[in-house]
Amino acid sequence: MKKNRKTMASIGAGLSALLFVAGAPPFAAQDEGTHLRVTVNLVQLNVAVTDSKGNYISGLHPENFEITEDKIPQRIATFEEGNGPAIRPGQGPVADEASGAVPADGGSPGTSASDRISEAAMASTMAGANIFILFDTSNYMYRGFVYAQDAISDFARSMDSASQIAFYSYSRDLSRATMLTADRFRVVNGVRSTVAGDDAALYNSLLLTVKDAASLTGRKAIVVFSNGPDNASSVPPEDVAELAQDTGTIIYIVSTRLAQDDPVSTAAFERMSKATGGKAYFAGNWRKEKQAFASIKEDLSHLYSVSYYPQANPNRGWRSISVKLVGPGMEKYHIRTRDGYRLLPPTMINGANDLAAGTSEDQQ
Repeated sequence: MKKNRKTMASIGAGLSALLFVAGAPPFAAQDEGTHLRVTVNLVQLNVAVTDSKGNYISGLHPENFEITEDKIPQRIATFEEGNGPAIRPGQGPVADEASGAVPADGGSPGTSASDRISEAAMASTMAGANIFILFDTSNYMYRGFVYAQDAISDFARSMDSASQIAFYSYSRDLSRATMLTADRFRVVNGVRSTVAGDDAALYNSLLLTVKDAASLTGRKAIVVFSNGPDNASSVPPEDVAELAQDTGTIIYIVSTRLAQDDPVSTAAFERMSKATGGKAYFAGNWRKEKQAFASIKEDLSHLYSVSYYPQANPNRGWRSISVKLVGPGMEKYHIRTRDGYRLLPPTMINGANDLAAGTSEDQQ
């Protein structure tokens, strides 16, 4: 454990320089002397559209979305509403990766053959979502533990059959109890096998979970169930939020503490979730916990998934994304999504993975 603590301490100083990746994998870097080239194939956005009362707006089309990156207009490559089929604007459904079929018109304008393959690969995973549940099993969870297990189990069972779910738990270390699967029985079995104890290293564990989700395409979300503050991490919540932004991973947080009971954690939870396009819920009893999970399920099923190939842009740092609705009456609706990402080579991701991996004990 002392060795792990030393490893964690060594991460802190250089973490902000390591823990950032491009908006949507796959991408490649080529080093020519002092010049670094990075190519991004696709950037994916998960967009929630609501009215003034918080009701979800459905039935929108690609032409209703206007996307700019660093104020540069972008052309939508693929579009999906909820769990519906992915379409290529003006060209119909995206090719199925399994069949290897590519439309005769050559795919999205300006895309190479390899880009069209990645387009099809994304389309094959966009129906349904990849959901990582991260459950607090620290000392904070001695009260209400069974109720929390019930709420998580019900959430897993209620998700659309097209979605895959992974169940992780954390105290001082991260336990990967159930890897991504469509088998709800395995997920629930993982939930029921958990026990509470030890300190809470939420941000360390959440960082590792974001890394697990980083390479996945399509909608991906982490649903955190927390019963108390973080008292054992060396990773700050800001770094977790930035990495989640850069990988297009949505973070939802369900906290059993009321917001006024723990203002420091409350502020951190709200910043992390907002930066990634997710939400934070503060549920003081098991009924509100179930309501929070139901709200997350509803949110995931109403997201618009929009991807694009970035236009030429010399900026190799933070790229700001703006999404606006266009069309009659659209100005009255509200949008929730991430507002940008960082463009850095994968060598930095690998280095961060190696460091972070030393801080966790995985249990398969």
